[in-house]
Amino acid sequence: MRSRIPPDRRLTTRMALTMFLLGLLYVAFAAALVVLLKSVVVIVVILGGLLFAQYWFSDRLTLAALKGHLVTAEEYPQLHAIVDRLCALADMPKPKVAVADLDVPNAFATGRNSDHAVLCVTTGILGLLDDRELEGVLAHELTHVAHRDVAVITIASFLGVVAGLMMRITVYTQAFGRRRDQSTAAVLLVTMVVSTAVYAISFLLIRALSRYRELAADRDGAILTGRPSELASALVKLSDSAARIPRRDLRSVQAFNAFFISPVRGGLSGLFSTHPKLERRLDQLARISEQLGRPL
Repeated sequence: MRSRIPPDRRLTTRMALTMFLLGLLYVAFAAALVVLLKSVVVIVVILGGLLFAQYWFSDRLTLAALKGHLVTAEEYPQLHAIVDRLCALADMPKPKVAVADLDVPNAFATGRNSDHAVLCVTTGILGLLDDRELEGVLAHELTHVAHRDVAVITIASFLGVVAGLMMRITVYTQAFGRRRDQSTAAVLLVTMVVSTAVYAISFLLIRALSRYRELAADRDGAILTGRPSELASALVKLSDSAARIPRRDLRSVQAFNAFFISPVRGGLSGLFSTHPKLERRLDQLARISEQLGRPL
């Protein structure tokens, strides 16, 4: 069934281009590992198994890592009512609804497709936003599901995860392994260099895509509700509240910045950021408000 959230051609193009470039990088990385480690079967099994696990179990892994659990309409009636209303507006199947027991106010969508999607909010955001602001946030997350960019960003991040894993394995092997000859040490060094380069390139590609997908979700979510001002108000509150959250709590969730609607404090900026600057997001929402005849 086609939803009422229109396809975003520019987002689709960017996702396709990013996946193509990451695919080339993936092939080159796998080939380099085969040459260096001399085992095609082992590399295929390891990479294939990790990719399958990340894609198939991404929703459960993300929820578990962020202390999230599925909730019923009886437990959170207002939250479910908002999701029901948005799904009716968007003409989309209702995703599962979850709550994460975190004081950090945020929300995210996860799952490999619309049939296995989960919208999750933290207990912190439920206490911070009013119902209309929360609706704006959930509309944003629902457009991530409609555009299937949750699955794309999950798959896209796979290569960086593997490259990072290879870097750690190589470092530990060099640090704690037995004495080796020069050729073995050279192989380990080259493996670490290749893994580092692959991680860096995939890191930049994913973050460029992530920044655009957030702008696209802001735009389509605001159009879906017809109230860009509510999403703008929510983003400002989320940004301001992050400054008051203890740093230890922020560090525990920073690894999931790419999935959140608003980055936690301590995130990188510019080319390394998962999200566009707040000012750019607010400017876009202001333009949408003017187009809808509802100035911020």
